[in-house]
Amino acid sequence: MIDAIAWIVLGLIAGAIAKAIYPGNQGGGIVATIVLGILGALVGGWLGRVFLGTSGGASVGALSIPSILFAVLGAIVIIFIWGLLTRQSA
Repeated sequence: MIDAIAWIVLGLIAGAIAKAIYPGNQGGGIVATIVLGILGALVGGWLGRVFLGTSGGASVGALSIPSILFAVLGAIVIIFIWGLLTRQSA
């Protein structure tokens, strides 16, 4: 139960930071921000493992600076991919 709460808090923090950093309007409310951040944490942890050979610090229940940084980077990647998928031609 505590791990789930930690993931939600990490997702909220990471999603909010990623939305603030990434240019443009992504839309979505608080739930979309949390989901974006949680997916970002998963992607960030995977990227950390692939490129750095480490767990990326984004392990379950880890609310630390490295886990937030990796989650934010992952969330920015998710926002970018989402933008590519939903882009409409003019």
